[in-house]
Amino acid sequence: MIVTIGVDIGTTAVKAVAVDDDGNVVASVRRPHALLTPVPGAIEHDAVDAWRDGVRAATVDVAKAAIAAGAEIAAVNITAMVPSLCAVDADGDPLGPGLLYADPRLAGGERGADLTSSGEFTRMVAWLAEHYPDAAGYWPAQAVANHALTGVGAIDVLVAFGATPLFEMDGWSTDVAASIGVGVDRLPVVIGGTDPVGTCTGLGPVLDGVPVGGGSLDAYCEQLVAGADQDGDVLVILGATLITWAVVDRWIEVPGLWSVPHTARGMTMVGGASNAGGIFRNWASGVLQSPDPDEIIDPDDVPVWLPYVRGERTPVHDPARRGLADGLHIGQGPAAMWRGVHEATGFVVRHHLELAGVLGPERGSEVAPLTRARRIVVTGGGAHDAAWVQAIADATGLPVDCAAVPEGGARGAAFLARVTAGLERNTRSASRWAGVDRRVEPDPAWVGPTALRYARFLEATGPIDASVGLHEGAVTA
Repeated sequence: MIVTIGVDIGTTAVKAVAVDDDGNVVASVRRPHALLTPVPGAIEHDAVDAWRDGVRAATVDVAKAAIAAGAEIAAVNITAMVPSLCAVDADGDPLGPGLLYADPRLAGGERGADLTSSGEFTRMVAWLAEHYPDAAGYWPAQAVANHALTGVGAIDVLVAFGATPLFEMDGWSTDVAASIGVGVDRLPVVIGGTDPVGTCTGLGPVLDGVPVGGGSLDAYCEQLVAGADQDGDVLVILGATLITWAVVDRWIEVPGLWSVPHTARGMTMVGGASNAGGIFRNWASGVLQSPDPDEIIDPDDVPVWLPYVRGERTPVHDPARRGLADGLHIGQGPAAMWRGVHEATGFVVRHHLELAGVLGPERGSEVAPLTRARRIVVTGGGAHDAAWVQAIADATGLPVDCAAVPEGGARGAAFLARVTAGLERNTRSASRWAGVDRRVEPDPAWVGPTALRYARFLEATGPIDASVGLHEGAVTA
């Protein structure tokens, strides 16, 4: 049995899986790491623990488990969130914190811009160059991890595109790098995502000599194996960051949202990233009591939460936005509080889909109307949470298909590793690994009351600036 290993550097843990040809997870490992908050609104990693040591340990442990199950390891691939960055020394070891996306210390750039136009990566490099001027390099999580496995600090082209304008089509921009006082020799090597960085070194006989691919970004890997690739599908990645993508059959741009090409031919994904996922839910778990399973909740009596405990990304684009709870009273217990928390995620998903034009009232258009959203595919760790998924179904009125293996980031990376190993010609057949564990239908008793709360959610959120995130000449929904 031949397997490949995918390793996902997540917000709160490194997840590693060994996967066979049919997409079955033969072995899995989860190694938690801390999410640090050095200043209000900022989150960062201990890059040594999360990006170097955690990756090495998780990769070795999952490889040993796979070998014990009778497997042969063909290749490894890394994935992680973007953007991320840390300073490294001449040995490729992190010198300080691992900066993560939406850090208030990196404020600036065009409001509402997506990863390829926000300039956040460039601001990360500038911040690190100021605080670690003698560093040998400035590397994203993928480069630190690849170096930990192979001795080569490299990233793939997709991760590099997230560094625009510091990265251009033909490589790092010497002019942009010079403007922030950094030479391009201090930035990582850029290769194809399935091209080999090198081979595992110093990890023991189980892994040494096994090729390692260039890696990629987590949302791309999730998308590869989710199966949400038809017009009318919606992909919801329910991780620390909530990501919502409406799959449509043409290129459109929508105020407040991002548009990216789908891996399926001719398809576009419209949506974006929000802090209303695990970041909000984990905060709630630290301040709310666990619900009593016997507590009865009145569908008409649930508070409305604005989940902006770390500002908001799409569609609000306001790092200073703060959360609130509306409609609290003494008769509500923890179960009602938690239902409100879960509904807030569903409201953000619904807001994205209505703005994209695939849900809610149909809008006039100069082109043929978009196909209406027919189903949601949920992947990510939150797909395990039945109450959370039910609230998303009730808030949107759509059936929700829960991925059979929710940890899609690591699994998608394992498919990329198959291409690196020569077991696949390309990624086009990755959808064969998609599978549904269960379907969750909206609860008729909750849909109506939840819709009324959604109207209050929209009123409290306020209007979306129609100019945010649009490019000149954009075709809108």
